[in-house]
Amino acid sequence: MSATNFDIAIQGGGPVGLACAAWCLQKFPEAKISLLDRNPIEDADLAAADSRGIALSHGSKLLLDTINAWPSECADIHRVHVSQAGRFGRALMTREELKQDALGHIIRYRDIHLTLRKALRDIQTKSPNFVWGHIDANTDTANIQAKCVVHAEGGLFKTQDWVESGRDYEQSALVGLVEVENASPHQAWERFTSEGPLAVLPSHYGSNILNLVWCGTPSSSQARLALSNAEFLESLQAEFGSRIGQFLKIQDRRLYELGLNYRKEITQGNEVWIGNAAQALHPVAGQGLNLGLRDAYLLAEKLSALFSKPEDQKTPLAIENTLQEYAQSRKADRSATIGLTDFMARIFTSNLIPIVVGRGLALSALQWLPSIKTALARQMMFGRR
Repeated sequence: MSATNFDIAIQGGGPVGLACAAWCLQKFPEAKISLLDRNPIEDADLAAADSRGIALSHGSKLLLDTINAWPSECADIHRVHVSQAGRFGRALMTREELKQDALGHIIRYRDIHLTLRKALRDIQTKSPNFVWGHIDANTDTANIQAKCVVHAEGGLFKTQDWVESGRDYEQSALVGLVEVENASPHQAWERFTSEGPLAVLPSHYGSNILNLVWCGTPSSSQARLALSNAEFLESLQAEFGSRIGQFLKIQDRRLYELGLNYRKEITQGNEVWIGNAAQALHPVAGQGLNLGLRDAYLLAEKLSALFSKPEDQKTPLAIENTLQEYAQSRKADRSATIGLTDFMARIFTSNLIPIVVGRGLALSALQWLPSIKTALARQMMFGRR
C-alpha cells in the first residue's frame, strides 16, 4: 500500500493514539490506517519505563473493556476522603452511595501502555490495511499522507512543542511509592495543603504500599526531592498527619512540572488533535488520560462511520464536516473538564482567608448535599454527555 492510499494517519503511539487506532479498527476492520509510533517496537524496552500511578475513571474502564485493554494489575478505589490540611471542611465519597463497582482505578502508566499495545496487535490480525510504523527522530514522515490526520503525540507540560492557551501553575508534582503503617484497602486520600494537593492513592502492590502525588512550588518540590528518605518521610508525616499511621518507606521519587495547555480549536481542515495533544491538564482531579480516552473513542466512532462509506462519499468536505461534528460533540465535555481541573488547581492553592473559608464550606456542602456530590462524581467518572 502506498502512503497516499491511507484514509487515516494517527501520529502518536501512546495510550490515546493506540486506543484510537484500536477502536477505529474494531468498528471498521478494513480501515486504511497508518499509526506512526515513536516508541520502541519491542515491549521489553517499555517494561521498565514510566511507573507512575495514573488515575483511570470507571467510565474509562468500561471503554477499554470493549477492546480487551484493561490491565490485569490495578488498584480499585472504593472510597475517597477529601480534606484541607489544618482547616475545617471534609468530604467522603463512596462507591455504595454512587451505586458503582468502583469510583476509579490506579494503574501504572506503563501497564496501560503495554496492555493497549497488546490489544491493538490482537485487533491488527483482522485488519489487512493497517500499518503500524515505528519511527524515530530521524525518520522522514513528509511523504506519509492521508485523507485525515489525527494528532495524538501527547507529551507533558513544558515538553510540548505547542502553547496556545492555558497557564503555568508554578507547581511541580513529586510522585513516588510510599509504605504506610495502617492503610485501609481501596481508600484514596486527597489533602489540600497551602502549596497544593497531596494525594495518597492505592496501588496493586498491596494495601500498605500507596502511590504518592505531592504538589508544591518548584523550589519546595526540588528541596523535597533532595531530602534523605528519613527526612522526606518526616516532612510528609507533618504535612499529611496521622490518619493512616506512620509513613515507613519511600521509593522512586520523581518530579513533573504542572500546568495547563489547551487548544481552542481541535480541528483544522482534515486534521484533528486529541488527548494531551489537545489538552494537557493538572493532575488534581485525575482527568487527563480519561478525557483523552473519551476523545479517542468518540473520534473513532465518527471516523469509522465515515470511512466505511463508498469511496465517492469520503470527500475532503465530508472529512472536514465530520471533524467539525466531532469537535462540536466534544465541546461540553472538554470545557467542563478543563474548567473543573483548572478551578480546583487554582482555588485549592490560595491562602486568602475568604477562599480558605469558602473551600471549607464547599467541602462541607459536598458531604451534606448528596445531589451535588453525585453530580461531581459522575462528571469525573463519565464526563459531560
